[in-house]
Amino acid sequence: MTVPVKRLWVAVLCGYLAFGAALQALPTYVPQRFGGGPLASGTAIGIAFLATACARPFAGWLADGGRSRPVVLVGAALTAVGAVGQMTAPNLPLLLVARLVMGAGEAGLFSAALPWVLAGTRTAQRGRVAGWFGLSMWGGLAGGPLIASLTGDLVWWTMVALAGTSMTLVLTTRRTHGPTEPLARIRDLAPSGVPLPGAIIGLAAYCYGTIAALLVLRLRAGEIGADDYALTVFAAAFLITRFAGSPLVDRYGGRAVAAWTVGLEIVALTGIAIADSTAGALASTALAGLGLALIYPACISMTLDRVRGMRPGVSMGVMTSFWDLGVMAAGPVGGLVAEQFGFPAAFIVAAHAAAASLVLCLAFLRPRRATSPR
Repeated sequence: MTVPVKRLWVAVLCGYLAFGAALQALPTYVPQRFGGGPLASGTAIGIAFLATACARPFAGWLADGGRSRPVVLVGAALTAVGAVGQMTAPNLPLLLVARLVMGAGEAGLFSAALPWVLAGTRTAQRGRVAGWFGLSMWGGLAGGPLIASLTGDLVWWTMVALAGTSMTLVLTTRRTHGPTEPLARIRDLAPSGVPLPGAIIGLAAYCYGTIAALLVLRLRAGEIGADDYALTVFAAAFLITRFAGSPLVDRYGGRAVAAWTVGLEIVALTGIAIADSTAGALASTALAGLGLALIYPACISMTLDRVRGMRPGVSMGVMTSFWDLGVMAAGPVGGLVAEQFGFPAAFIVAAHAAAASLVLCLAFLRPRRATSPR
């Protein structure tokens, strides 16, 4: 069976570019159109990740049974419906519903596509391939804010067009006839090897969620500047590091890479909290992108090592759900902290979440022996 890897990569990229564009647009759009402060904006951003967290394990569960294509197709369709809903929502509650629909779509789009791609990948290359294919998702999340900045008032139409392109690409994917296997028991949606890597990535995700929801507002409130392109700086650092650094996961192991990257994130978030100049804020933002770039392939590697090939789709879906939960929590929690104590305090809280992730990584996960480069 030939997997349409390139077409799937582009389809996921387009879907997540639409998703990422909303991260830039919503912090301004929600107060201007519906009223409210950081709490309302953070909730609008974070609630989509609630849907992704709930849907990812089921998407992976179905993918493990050979049903990747229909799940990816449904995910692309929901992404398009959610994009239209956000553009046309007349009030905040309906906007939140549209965000939930789009979040569920993004879960199906990526979490069924990744196990489809990894099904034909050699064990020794899984970290590298997961990192490369993950660029479709993370590239969209990182590049979407740039698209939002460039398109201005047309951002919502652009999101709809990107989501529609994603759906078209999946619809025109050639039907494959791989084996359809009996689905695992529903109680197997919680593989035993997942919680520790999940907790590590979930805490790191809180850091990302704080940046996505509050960085623009932090820079504006502090009159630091660069609020129009700071997320682009984050995106550039993230993408360059992910592209160049993914092979490090296979070479040194997920635990070592995760520990180093989360350590950098502590420094970066503290820097954003105390920054009082454009240069300092942008340097810390770039460091944050570098620090978060490899946490996903590192945790994929740790997860697959711990579950030893059993139900990889479910395992990766559940692990990624921890990421979604972390981002979801960061929006409203970070927004509430910012309203009560100021934006720097919200980033200090995120730095403590990164520190907790580092402690878990160092204390509870056994190191993996490094492999020699080939």
